[in-house]
Amino acid sequence: MKQSLYILWGLIFNGAGIFAQQRAADMGIHIGVLASGKLNTITDVPGVCVGQTTILKGDSVKTGVTVILPHQKNIFQNKVPAGVYIGNGFGKLTGSTQIKELGNIETPIVLTNTLSVSTAMKALVHYTIHQKGNENIQSVNAVVGETNDSYLNDIRGMHVTEADVLSAIANAVSDKVEEGNVGAGTGTVCFGFKGGIGTASRILPKKLGGYTIGVLVQTNFGGVLNINGAPVGKELKKYYLSDILNENADGSCMVVVATDAPLDARNLERLAKRAFMGIAKTGGIASNGSGDYVIAFSTDSTLFVPYNAPDVLKQTVLSNDAVSPLFMAAIEATEEAIINSLLAAKTTQTKNGKIVETLPKDILKELLIKYHLFN
Repeated sequence: MKQSLYILWGLIFNGAGIFAQQRAADMGIHIGVLASGKLNTITDVPGVCVGQTTILKGDSVKTGVTVILPHQKNIFQNKVPAGVYIGNGFGKLTGSTQIKELGNIETPIVLTNTLSVSTAMKALVHYTIHQKGNENIQSVNAVVGETNDSYLNDIRGMHVTEADVLSAIANAVSDKVEEGNVGAGTGTVCFGFKGGIGTASRILPKKLGGYTIGVLVQTNFGGVLNINGAPVGKELKKYYLSDILNENADGSCMVVVATDAPLDARNLERLAKRAFMGIAKTGGIASNGSGDYVIAFSTDSTLFVPYNAPDVLKQTVLSNDAVSPLFMAAIEATEEAIINSLLAAKTTQTKNGKIVETLPKDILKELLIKYHLFN
């Protein structure tokens, strides 16, 4: 059996020992029990699109923008039910209080770096007020999340522009999502390794509604890395409070959860709470200086709230008893999305000599074999 596994890995790795397939499933790592969607990305949820702008300038500028669109209509005119859960609030998630108060979002969701939040907000406001049908609106609740990529990026230079945000929106597609050192994940670090953008999805069995859950993450946090039960960080002696990686575990993780299940804002907030459990399964500790936020939304168009909504809305939503399978799907997809962000990421260096290595996949291979975690 062990010999056949090494043959499998010989096919996956090229002669230089570089991993050819950059996702957990391609490595034989099957997280959880539910099936993934066709692409195993957040865009498996019908209507969801993702756009990214990656900004690389010289050796010191490594940052970008990642945008998630819940649907292709005018979002302000067709507000999407949503919920927010704050795991640790050392961060900036603009628009979160209105989401919690009113239970919906009215703009695309933008992820970027900490000091570019205001730029992204301004871009979202400009985008929204110039859409057809929005000529008379006087307020926009722009939803922008962030992580601090200053370890690898010249964050004080504030290199993200409004044009970068608008480009990501304009180029958003409902296709495969690039992962790793792209968009808002270009300069991030996770568990002491290069982090980035990651995504995954799960589909419920038809008897449970056949609903899809999709997750996208921007990983920039610390703790003790665990991959599908294997204590990878401990084995590599590279974890928070270890001799090798003894700096703090501060950072952040932004998680966006999409589903086509008919959930109201209350149950979407409950869904967001479960996605946070996916962070914990990878070994994240939500340290004092970490901003860990989850946004969950539903793409069920029958739940969209029109701008000039009638006084009485008639909506059909899932009962509390029906949401447990969705909870499990969110946990599994979040865990896998985080692992995918690490596997897709590439070693990064700045002009100041800082280097953040990619997760060593050849050693990871040996650890997974050691812990019998192929299935």
